[in-house]
Amino acid sequence: MQDRLFIGGEFVDPLDGRSFEVFDPHDGSKLADVAEARPTDVDRAVDAAREAFPGWASMQASERGRLLLKLADAVEAHADELARLESTDTGHPIRDSSRLDVPRTAATFRYFGGMADKLQGTVVPVEPGFLNYVLRRPVGVIGQIVPWNFPLMFTSWKMGPALAAGNTVVFKPAELTPLSSLRLAELMVSVGFPPAVVNVVPGLGEVAGAHLAAHPGVQKIAFTGSTEVGRRIVQASAGNLKRVQLELGGKGANIVFDDADLTAAVNGSAFAIFHNQGQACIAGSRLLLQEAIAEEFVDGFVALASSIRIGDPLDLETEMGPLTSPEHRNRVMGYVKIALDEGGEILTGGHARDVPALTAGCYVEPTVVRAGPEHRVCHEEVFGPFVTVTTFRDEAEALAIANATDYGLGGGLWTRDLQRAHRVASAIESGMVWINSYKRVNPGSPFGGIRNSGYGREMGFEAMHEYTDAKSVWVNVDADLPPWYARP
Repeated sequence: MQDRLFIGGEFVDPLDGRSFEVFDPHDGSKLADVAEARPTDVDRAVDAAREAFPGWASMQASERGRLLLKLADAVEAHADELARLESTDTGHPIRDSSRLDVPRTAATFRYFGGMADKLQGTVVPVEPGFLNYVLRRPVGVIGQIVPWNFPLMFTSWKMGPALAAGNTVVFKPAELTPLSSLRLAELMVSVGFPPAVVNVVPGLGEVAGAHLAAHPGVQKIAFTGSTEVGRRIVQASAGNLKRVQLELGGKGANIVFDDADLTAAVNGSAFAIFHNQGQACIAGSRLLLQEAIAEEFVDGFVALASSIRIGDPLDLETEMGPLTSPEHRNRVMGYVKIALDEGGEILTGGHARDVPALTAGCYVEPTVVRAGPEHRVCHEEVFGPFVTVTTFRDEAEALAIANATDYGLGGGLWTRDLQRAHRVASAIESGMVWINSYKRVNPGSPFGGIRNSGYGREMGFEAMHEYTDAKSVWVNVDADLPPWYARP
């Protein structure tokens, strides 16, 4: 395991020699002592990225793309190793790391590798005698801060479009899960990325992350994490008015109408909340069930939730692993108490896993809670295998409940009625909506939210615009135009 800072194309020790411990959430064993970046180390990384920027920005776009394509190939060539490292560090079941996380990482680097030389400008029709064209230019040094729930995948979501557009990057992984980001840095060296185009500085959010967000040498900060920290990022960015892109929390409403295919809806809704132990901002954490099918749906959903195989994430049979840290496990369990205190009913789960082989880990049972739309657990992001169940009478009430949240990241619905599907999808107030599915992502499809879920978009062509500035150029093409200050 790589455990040092990656600055200027080399793995280096922090200036003050500090480190932090990284643990396996399955059994609490220590995985590594990882170098801790402090403000002076972040300064070094930003300086290196600033020095590398002119060369990288002026490199032929197709060459930048070629390096990203080679990186995608390298991710696939090391797929088994990366999946095992990600599962060990985060608790993701290996079946998900190998089938979803690693392939999606490679696919995203490959998408933006192909996008690098396809970022076209525009010509604007203006008054006669002038040609006006708009160029897209890279922003500069980009600070990127990511959370601990999908650390490998987020390297491609953040780095892919930034690098394709010609920016250089200072990347801060979460202190809980830095190992796959550092391994990716090794792969970048192996495929020939120029030194300092990407720098990786693991460290504490309130120290390294805060310094990066406020750094005057950074032209944009891209952050994924909690809404609370997102607000602090915005405040920190004011010093040099850097651009900010935020992908924050969510409280996704997953609506099941009485004409839905219930088998598909039960299975899809389980994936929506229990994949990655519910540690996903787009999780379908609020189940809204039309009254006529609520009882039948709940019976099937609770039976499925109770049958999920919980265990060692490196076991191919495991369907749900541990939460990523003891602190987060305790936070999720705190919401069980909140639900009970508010009068909610635990339909299944609600306990830490007490199987002897798992007691040292951060395991929580899949938890289904019947709760009213006014309850805290229906408004606050739990970020775990914890889903609330609420019933509704008709479409209008379903939409009223679905939109009664400060968040606006993702939502979904299940119905056989095509007109209703489009009508409700349009009316759900969120950046993304899934119909008869949930949590589908693709490198070509924009990802992001509204309101307290942040602003800006990951992936798709929109992401390339997020990492470029529009430069308007005016050309006088008519030699017969009068002098500017000519008097009549």
